[in-house]
Amino acid sequence: MRIAVAQIAPKALLNNNLARLSDLCVQAKQQGAELLLTPEMALNDYEIKKQDLGRNALFINSSETLHKAQQLAMQHQIALVVGFAEQDDQGRFYNSAIFISASGELLQHYRKTHLYGDLDRNRFVKGDQLLKPVFYCGLNISLAICYDIEFPELARFHRQHGCDLLLVPTANMHPYHQVATHMIPVRAMENAMAIAYCNFVGLGDQLDYCGYSSICAANGKRLAIADDKHESLLIADINAADIQQTRHELTYLNDRRLDLYPSTNKENTISQYGAEYV
Repeated sequence: MRIAVAQIAPKALLNNNLARLSDLCVQAKQQGAELLLTPEMALNDYEIKKQDLGRNALFINSSETLHKAQQLAMQHQIALVVGFAEQDDQGRFYNSAIFISASGELLQHYRKTHLYGDLDRNRFVKGDQLLKPVFYCGLNISLAICYDIEFPELARFHRQHGCDLLLVPTANMHPYHQVATHMIPVRAMENAMAIAYCNFVGLGDQLDYCGYSSICAANGKRLAIADDKHESLLIADINAADIQQTRHELTYLNDRRLDLYPSTNKENTISQYGAEYV
């Protein structure tokens, strides 16, 4: 599967600027990509103020903007992952992302479960569910958002549920670039799971976004990485056979000593899944 990661300026898709999103779809599709990943809350601005959420957050089932994103996916025949501020029927706000197929089908809807500092916690409610992967274009794919991936337990959950490719929209800022440059390859390698990490780059209202978006293979090798200064469209191939080969070579999950550090959630241990997830 060929994927594209769009490292863009923090306000590139604001003001209902789906023309820019359409352009990114065209560029990605011209390079053979089957999926385009965009940054965290790209449709609303990660730095949106709490008092502005009520008139700007999107309803998952009735948002014209999200419907247009689904139409773009169908028009360009490319899957999309877009991040946005979500409002539910009870007036609660979430930091969310959706995975749309090339036929416009909503495959996954995820609410960020690990909120970062006061910036997240003062505006959003924590999501309460991790998603099992969906099978798409030959891979088991799932979503996480930004701070989520900094917790090894979350990445391990996805791996144990068969995830081959974890898509991570993010809004990471200086001086925390080590998350992108160090942690993402490690998360990939320790779980034998490919990870695509998509960040903003440049100045927002108050934050200086650090870029370094990347696509990492299941062995931790960076297949593509952006710098910390420029917008970029990264392209890389994620191959199911390569992932399986890596899982035969990197056997961390099978080699764990669960007798010494038993899982707190027995149903999530690798022994429950057997060879299917090796």
